[in-house]
Amino acid sequence: MNNRFHTPTFMVKAALGASLSILTLGGIYIWLSGSTPIEGEAEVATNTSAPTTENAEASPEIIATLKTDHMTSEYVAVGAVPTEIAPELLIPSDIEKLVTVSSGDTLMSLLVTAGATRSEAHGAITALSDVYSPRKIRPGLDIALTFAPPIAAEEIETARDVGPLRAMQFQPSVERIVKVSTTEGETSKYIAEEIQRPLTMRVGRSTNEITSSLYLAATNVGVPNDIMIKLIRAYSFDVDFQREIQKGDSFEVVYEAYYDEDNNLARTGEMIYGNLTLSGDDLQLYRYTPSSGFTDYFNEKGQSAKKALMRTPVDGARLSSRFGKRKHPVLGYNKVHKGVDFAAPRGTPIYAAGDGVIVRANRFSSFGNYVKIRHHSGYETAYAHLKGFAKGMKKSKRVRQGQVIGYIGTTGRSTGPHLHYEVLFNGRQVNPLGVKLPAGEKLKSADLKKFKVEKQKIDSMMNELKKPAAIAGLQTN
Repeated sequence: MNNRFHTPTFMVKAALGASLSILTLGGIYIWLSGSTPIEGEAEVATNTSAPTTENAEASPEIIATLKTDHMTSEYVAVGAVPTEIAPELLIPSDIEKLVTVSSGDTLMSLLVTAGATRSEAHGAITALSDVYSPRKIRPGLDIALTFAPPIAAEEIETARDVGPLRAMQFQPSVERIVKVSTTEGETSKYIAEEIQRPLTMRVGRSTNEITSSLYLAATNVGVPNDIMIKLIRAYSFDVDFQREIQKGDSFEVVYEAYYDEDNNLARTGEMIYGNLTLSGDDLQLYRYTPSSGFTDYFNEKGQSAKKALMRTPVDGARLSSRFGKRKHPVLGYNKVHKGVDFAAPRGTPIYAAGDGVIVRANRFSSFGNYVKIRHHSGYETAYAHLKGFAKGMKKSKRVRQGQVIGYIGTTGRSTGPHLHYEVLFNGRQVNPLGVKLPAGEKLKSADLKKFKVEKQKIDSMMNELKKPAAIAGLQTN
């Protein structure tokens, strides 16, 4: 299954250059390039149903699973290319333009620069406000504009290379198209409409043997990048992806995939199930929302995969210095390193390793910009050499696990951009990579019974996905 999102073409924009970026999680280098799958096993259950559509051929277990509340998500595609302008908005002599929102732009300035008068721009924006707030327009969004032919110079005071603005259209998400156009017989009155694109949800399953890295094994069977990130994050509390993944290990992942009317993958939803087989041991995780309301991944015994603290509070980092005695890179003599260093590009977000209260967020000695957080059970974490602090980070501020608290920098005594990360227990620094961290939530009584029912549904769904009928329906977009 191709893991690239379908991007509809626009008549004046023949092609978009494929963007390429690098993301690393837990030591895994991820090239976000939309590679074409070449091997392995990937399946999509085509006999499942969309959340709003009933299919008589679907398995009862699958339907029951798909209709649970925890399988909903929202995706906003900022910068999505708009679909082609509807034929009813065009006449043969119309002029079409495509403008892209840049940082600092306003919709008024974009329209006027493209050729609209301030009066036309004001009318179009006023109409747009009925269905979509102009304040939500973000940099990177493409907006298609349609103008009437230019009016002869002798008929107007100021010559223009286009006539009056007739239509404006953009696609703020894969499911939503917004149009503004003149009313019939009028050239200065505008109406707006919103078109919802129907998406069909199917359950996808992918599995493969790991020969070099989890990322390559997943890419080779078309696992979408955001699902792969969710898989890695779910296991990041227990698995050291730099040292514990070996040749011959394998993975399995089951997830929601949404397709448009042309059968192209539009977006993905939640990861429903994951399994890493490491050195012959299965590490299974099931998505479940207990009575606490906090959705998490639990093993088959109902133990949360999440720990009280994250071992690596930054994505895309390379472990550059371990805990223990070392030759100091600046001072030049041997000194005990009481934390671990993660090298990453300047400005990379740093996350709170766990729920807690900030006890310090300021400049601190050779640490430069520094944050210290107090957690429960005697644990504290510290973050040094930050470029800067996230908005609102100050002493006594309560933070949640995974919340951005600052950004990678090289302030203080530092030779390059990196995060110096410490874990303290009862005031003493301990090795963040070796310390036994307190476990997360353990389901009990009624929650555990409900989880076992949900687990059975997911297991039944996976059995259906493994049947020949499901495999035969594999999509190869």
